[in-house]
Amino acid sequence: MLPEQVVLLWTYLRSRTRAAGGWNEAGTVVEKVILTAVFAALAVLVGAIIVAKVKARAATINLN
Repeated sequence: MLPEQVVLLWTYLRSRTRAAGGWNEAGTVVEKVILTAVFAALAVLVGAIIVAKVKARAATINLN
């Protein structure tokens, strides 16, 4: 889209939203909880991968 079209679309959406009574934020809490859970799961997954790689590398160290 051209920048003029984006500005026109944004202006139209803002005016329609104001005419309808504003943004409906009823679902934002649920959305934030779901996103937080997804990011937490990803963090746990990344942590598990790092621990597995460190343990594998440590197992190859010769202590003799």
